[in-house]
Amino acid sequence: MTENEQIVTKIVEGIQERKGKEIAVVNLTKLKEAPCSYFVICEGDSNVHVNSIALSIKDYVREQISVKPYATDGFENCEWIAMDYGQIIVHVFQRHIRAFYDIEHLWADAKIKRLENIL
Repeated sequence: MTENEQIVTKIVEGIQERKGKEIAVVNLTKLKEAPCSYFVICEGDSNVHVNSIALSIKDYVREQISVKPYATDGFENCEWIAMDYGQIIVHVFQRHIRAFYDIEHLWADAKIKRLENIL
């Protein structure tokens, strides 16, 4: 497993820790024009849930493998929080914002792995 794959795995576990929904891992490694290697996308039910998921990711990844995001944005309103882990960008959305931007569709030629929701 590469370092990026290990980080993606820990990000997903951090999302699942707070019951993040509709998780998608977009593998962009085969695309020349891609801005990074992976997008990890998920959604929460409210701004409190989105905030909780993002904080869980940040804490979980730091505690498990000592990796911190280079930058984060969106904590002010918690509708769309982006987290930059270098070659991995995490997007935590509220459902209606995710549907509006539909960023998976923009990268439809990439390999997209969708994970089942944890109840």
